[in-house]
Amino acid sequence: MDVRELSENDIELVCRHREEMFRDAGRSEEVLQVMTQHFRDWLRPRLRDRTYFGFVVCDNSQPIAGIGLMLIDWPPHPSHPTMDKRGYVLNVYVEPEHRRRGLARDLMRLADAEFAKRGVQFAILHATDKGRGMYAGLGWSGTTEMSKVVPT
Repeated sequence: MDVRELSENDIELVCRHREEMFRDAGRSEEVLQVMTQHFRDWLRPRLRDRTYFGFVVCDNSQPIAGIGLMLIDWPPHPSHPTMDKRGYVLNVYVEPEHRRRGLARDLMRLADAEFAKRGVQFAILHATDKGRGMYAGLGWSGTTEMSKVVPT
């Protein structure tokens, strides 16, 4: 298996992985269709300028897993009192027939190394129920974050 960096040409792969990830988590088809359309438009310039970056695992040149990474602007915080950035992990996905082989763990280790290379010492992610155990096993822990959908 080979690992490569994400490129602009991976836009449909990233969109598909994101959609499948949320489908696995039980999201409705109607919401996924709308989300993917808007996500594609959001992603295109970020892949181009490399503010969205990450890795793809390929088996015989076929993508089978991927991870997205970003640096997000964040004020200094008790968890990173001298830094104004956080790493953000998103869209971790492994094709179903390739799961349970440690690929997601390998991708997370690549994320750690990439963040360290960029001088980022604190990172966040949002875990699905399926991924929570793996992330905890890699040293990730829950935070006090809460969320709300604001009525419009």
